[in-house]
Parts: sequence; C-alpha cells; structure tokens
Amino acid sequence: MAPRLGVSGSTILSDGALLQELFWDGIDHIEIGEFASEDDFARFLELREKHAVTFGVHAPLFRTQSKNDLLQKIQYEPSVAWEQLEQSAEKLSALGAEYILVHYPYLNEIPWNADDLIREGLIRLSEIQQKYSISIICEPKLGFNKSSSGIEQFDQTPTQWWQNIGGLCMDVGDLLIAKGDALLHTLTRWKPQIKVVHLHHVHHHPDGKYWWIPMHPSHETDGIHTPLGDVVKFLSDCTDVTFIFEHTPHSEPTSQFVREGFEWIKELTGQSAK
Repeated sequence: MAPRLGVSGSTILSDGALLQELFWDGIDHIEIGEFASEDDFARFLELREKHAVTFGVHAPLFRTQSKNDLLQKIQYEPSVAWEQLEQSAEKLSALGAEYILVHYPYLNEIPWNADDLIREGLIRLSEIQQKYSISIICEPKLGFNKSSSGIEQFDQTPTQWWQNIGGLCMDVGDLLIAKGDALLHTLTRWKPQIKVVHLHHVHHHPDGKYWWIPMHPSHETDGIHTPLGDVVKFLSDCTDVTFIFEHTPHSEPTSQFVREGFEWIKELTGQSAK
C-alpha cells in the first residue's frame, strides 16, 4: 500500500487567511497546529469537512501554547506543557483528529537523568493516548543552534520504549542536519515504528540560519543539496506511513516548483500520476 500524502500548515505558517491553500489536489491528509485563534481553527475544521480529508494536529494547537517544554523549560514549565497537551488531547479526540504530534524528545541541554526523563514522559504520553483515545506521534527535534543532542539521546534509547505510543515522526531535514551520512542507519533502526515523515529539504544561510524548502528532483543532481530520493523510497514501505510536505514559504517557491516536487514524490512513493 502506497504511503498517504499530506500537507503541513507550515506551508502557509498556519495563516488563517490562507487555509484553503492547504488542500492540494491529490492529498489525503492535513497536519496543522499553531492556530492564531479559535475562529481560525473552526474555519479549518469546516474546510477539512468540505474536502473530506483526515487531519492530525502538530502541537501546540494554538500559537500561544507550549511547543517544546515537555522535558525541560524552554518557554513554559513542563507541568504547564503537560496540562496543555492533555487538554488538547481531550478536545481533539472529540473533534475527530487522527493524532497529536509532539516534539519529543526536545532537549537543549542533556541532563544526567535524560533517559529516565524520556522514559517517564513516554509512560505519561501513553496514558494520555489511552485516556482520550487519540494517537500520539513523537518527533525527535533539533535544539537551539541546530543542536543534535536531543536526537542523539533519542537514537540511543531502546526501541521498545517507544512501542506504546502511536508511532514516530521522522523529519528528513532535521535528521539530515543531525545525522549526516548516518541518516539511513538511524532510519533503518526506527523504521518499524515510523508513522509520519516530514518532507522538506534544507537551505543553509552563511549566517547559520536555515530555511525548510520544498523537496524537488533538481536537488538530486545540483551539487548543493544532499540527494534524498533514495531516502524517500526507503521510507515508502513503512507500514501505514503518511508523508507530510512541510516546507515553509520563506524561500518563496513557485507553485510550479512545489507541484513538480509533489509529482516527483508521488512517483517515488508508488502513487499514480494525477
């Protein structure tokens, strides 16, 4: 069975005035979070119903909530982050969301008891998942200044720790930065538990900043970007996996460029051209 294809709210930065732009021809799923208001969220739910696609929420549901604080304080105390997550789980389960995706683990500094913190948090995530009957997907993330410490810590944990959550999300761009040539080794280890793949390439700036850019076949041979076509093919036979187009608008890609990348991914993942 070919992977399901979806679009992320990142492509419009969850702008309430642009929600219609998420519903590309040929996609089955929307992943979105960080709404500016309840009104924007209500409008999204109306559009989602009209287009008959599934949806998941990339936490936080609203822009003012915690995004990275489940294990240590980045902006909010972890106790606040957990409370917000549980409230969102209850709300979204009732509204028919397929999953909540959380940045987990997100660690800017690695504490001496990092493994214990991660494992205890996974138990708590599993309890929330069971209590509200909604799948929770964990996405290991880069920290400040492209720090790979959290991803490295995740990659050293036993795979069985992660078996009682809904699954893992692998962000191809983040992992490319964190793992480099070891990217496929990491993906191989976690492949049985991968349920969501975030698709974007990375454009690096001389000042150290970077943008998420659309994946495109030209990147395979331009001598600038790391070829990722084989990575997409490798992940295409994960069980019940969803590929999410997660670039941002900062590079101002043309609609033609985005569409060419979309059609290329469809070919790589065994989808018939539409």
